[in-house]
Amino acid sequence: MENEPILKVTDLAYTYGNGQVGLKGVNLTIYKGEKIAVLGSNGAGKSTFFLNINGVLTPEKGQISYQGTVINKKTLKELRKNIGIVFQDADNQIIAPTVRAEVAFGPMNLKLPKEEVLNRVDQALNYMNMQDYKDRPPHYLSGGEKKRVSIADIIAMKPEVIIFDEPTAALDPINAQMLEEVLEKLSQEEKTMLISTHDVDFAYRWAQRIIVFAEGNIIADGSPLEIFKNQEILEKANLTKPTLLTVYETLMENQLLPKGCQAPQSIDAFKALFKEHKIPDLEMVL
Repeated sequence: MENEPILKVTDLAYTYGNGQVGLKGVNLTIYKGEKIAVLGSNGAGKSTFFLNINGVLTPEKGQISYQGTVINKKTLKELRKNIGIVFQDADNQIIAPTVRAEVAFGPMNLKLPKEEVLNRVDQALNYMNMQDYKDRPPHYLSGGEKKRVSIADIIAMKPEVIIFDEPTAALDPINAQMLEEVLEKLSQEEKTMLISTHDVDFAYRWAQRIIVFAEGNIIADGSPLEIFKNQEILEKANLTKPTLLTVYETLMENQLLPKGCQAPQSIDAFKALFKEHKIPDLEMVL
């Protein structure tokens, strides 16, 4: 990762027109290629934060810098071009009569040459395995298919930072698995990703870093293990401990794993743990 932040937020505050306070002086530094899970209960400030750093909302106070450039009216277009957001409800994002027209909408708004727009649409549809759907009306697709179209929308824009607002909500297991495969591909391309989620098991296995919001503030920022082992933070943010971490801690408490053995963050890592320490009885269970 580069030392220069891709995104820096300083003392960011936002209040809605009805007087509801959304953010209370948020400070955050994000680096290229980071995989960040954003956690917190409903109303904690996650979506308000996303809409501010994406340029949809204008903060009442504070500063946003993208790749060292302070964002103002003149540079706002650069922010919107480079920070894409996939909304929780795909129907709120989809507006065009066909899948192809939908995915072309963003690149056309960037005033790109027609050939470049067509290339980007093809690439994005291939990326999401949606070429067979290109002439279909998106509103007749299933929930998982609509989610794939909404992600293709953003991929066609080629942003450096991609925000996913509750991407696994309402997805069945097959489509949730598809989403994780897409996230892995984006990670290999060093895209910076921020994902808000209530799924602590997903956050634990996927994220390198977790940011926790409560009442418009960031109350914790650390590795998945640091966050999920901190009972005080979990209680403040109404979070539960991931299942895998609970199982690991139970095994450690009962001395069924060697002392000093690191907590695994995926099922594959969990299985490897048993092979490494030659624990056949428990390995058979897995």
